[in-house]
Amino acid sequence: MSARPTEMGSDATPSSIELLDSVTRFSHEIGTLSDLEALGERIIRELCRVSSTRHGALYVLDREHEHYRRACIVGVTAESCCPAILAVTDTIPQHLFSAPQTVTRSCCVPIRRGDASNEAGTMPFEWALPHVSRGRLIAFSLFGRSLSQDSDSPSTVSLLNALAQAATNALDTRMLLEDLQRSHLLMKRTDRLKSLETIAGGFAHEIRNPLTSIKTFIQLAPERKDDPDFIREFSRVVLDDVYRIERLIEEILDYARYMEPKLTEEDPNDIVSSCLYFIEVKADSRGIKIEKELVSDLHRVMLDRQQIKQVFLNLFLNALDAMREGGGVLRVRTRNLIKPGGTSWVQIETQDTGHGIQEANLEHIFDPFFTTKHESGEHEGTGLGLTIVHQIIEEHHGEIQVTSTVGSGTTFLVNLPAIPS
Repeated sequence: MSARPTEMGSDATPSSIELLDSVTRFSHEIGTLSDLEALGERIIRELCRVSSTRHGALYVLDREHEHYRRACIVGVTAESCCPAILAVTDTIPQHLFSAPQTVTRSCCVPIRRGDASNEAGTMPFEWALPHVSRGRLIAFSLFGRSLSQDSDSPSTVSLLNALAQAATNALDTRMLLEDLQRSHLLMKRTDRLKSLETIAGGFAHEIRNPLTSIKTFIQLAPERKDDPDFIREFSRVVLDDVYRIERLIEEILDYARYMEPKLTEEDPNDIVSSCLYFIEVKADSRGIKIEKELVSDLHRVMLDRQQIKQVFLNLFLNALDAMREGGGVLRVRTRNLIKPGGTSWVQIETQDTGHGIQEANLEHIFDPFFTTKHESGEHEGTGLGLTIVHQIIEEHHGEIQVTSTVGSGTTFLVNLPAIPS
């Protein structure tokens, strides 16, 4: 990017209002950028423009891998001069973090001889600008030689100071958001894997009958190989059973690996039934009866099948845990709703006859790491399941409500917007 003098003008000193207006526009612009790469490019180009330099680079801290990665580069023709990664122990970040907080030239720190000739090779920069937040060097900008005589003027220094602080705030906000998104992703993966044990039990139950028919066919085939009716009819049954097993395996694999949300038109009844199949074995072993009332004309919904399956499995498993002593009844109902304004919704109700939830705990059950399961073993709770359920429902623009009476049971209502007829 070619250098050019500050747009404030070279003949007149910019006023405080002009400086404020410039910083405000820049802050608003970078505040609208959701992608860290695009944000980094906009920041380093603006800082290079104000510094009147042709060369610049921005390095951002990768908290997960504990190194600095190059977010953007300006004007440097050979990328080998600016490595993609710099270790936190590299002399440049070490020098920046230990440098005095108050230095001239908009808090830019001169790169000492040798600082730019380490593992990074020879880097064409003379100045470095640290971006420090909460006592940590979250990023730093590197600049080449300034081509303007006014680069050290008070107005330019003030402008660079303000832009650098706005850039630091924007980078910190974006990095915190990425950390939060990674945490949510980890929570989802952990919860999905925790449910796989129950799914495996349901899978074993589901494939028992298909495997029996396949085994019977293999045993009888040698004796009945000349019976065309037997071969034709049993072949059809066995083929259907093989397809059934394949579908079950595919569903388990889809559930185990996290995928980006993929909305498709689905029948919620089908997903509810699939989840109930998986918990039948555990329910039977605890003397729990499953009752379902699924309306035949239920509206279809745009949703991520695997994520919504995770919601229902979580609610059903919580209901079983609430009734683990003395059996009980799990009732699952679906119905169509018409909300004020005429919009169509689908409601899925999950009701158990368990021990219930105390009123003081109801307002916290969707909070992260809040759990009423304090026992050891299989009943120990992480407090993340309902948090993830709530998040998934919100991502689908739906609602989840809960009512409970201690000693009588708990009811969850999941409302999802239906596809307009």
